[in-house]
Amino acid sequence: MTDTTAIYSTVIEHIRTAPLRNRFKYKSYSWLVDLDDMPQLSWRIRPLAGFDARDHIGDPNGTIRTNIDAFLAEHGIDLGGGKITMLANARVFGHTFNPLSVFWCHDGAGALKCVVAEVHNTYGERYAYLLETDERGAARVRKEFYVSPFNDVDGQYRMRLPEPSEALALSIVLDRADSPPFVATVAGRRRPATTRTIITSALAIPLAPLRVVVQIRWQGIRLWARGLPIRPRPHATAAGKATR
Repeated sequence: MTDTTAIYSTVIEHIRTAPLRNRFKYKSYSWLVDLDDMPQLSWRIRPLAGFDARDHIGDPNGTIRTNIDAFLAEHGIDLGGGKITMLANARVFGHTFNPLSVFWCHDGAGALKCVVAEVHNTYGERYAYLLETDERGAARVRKEFYVSPFNDVDGQYRMRLPEPSEALALSIVLDRADSPPFVATVAGRRRPATTRTIITSALAIPLAPLRVVVQIRWQGIRLWARGLPIRPRPHATAAGKATR
């Protein structure tokens, strides 16, 4: 595997302060990969880490790389063959769920050109935000996509998505008029993507992608039971409907 490939042991936290206070934290792990040099795993551990174009935006019969290039081309961006790195959950025994996948897109000289933040909801829909981040990895963008049944499509995101190094530190803050912000953070530490790390990660958090879905839905049930009102879900946007 290349020096780019790594596994980050992560802690994900959601903080809601109004109209109910709720703090939700769980452990997981994510992969960082180079889309031009995806991990080639032995058959013994291949079920523990798979990457498939159908799990991300674009043509499910293409590749993740060509699909991200096509998305950028729709916005007038040509990387000239520059590197794209992706932070995402892998498929584990054929299943995955990515609340957030991040693509750092570099030009031919190696400079960071833009960032794509791909958001998924538990209804099988996805949406990609194109970001021009500053030197801190920060950007603002209007919310365009229904993620939680307790937040409508309103407000602005303040995203901070710096490229990971030994540490991973991402944050998304949803700002809405007359409402305290909703905050989601991802913090992690880099580990080499060795066979040992892959196996120990899978044993520490079995079926991690499925656990994420279960934990998110369980939190939703708890919030609904506490009286938090549900916001109607609009039709998926043009960039949104996932392939099943």
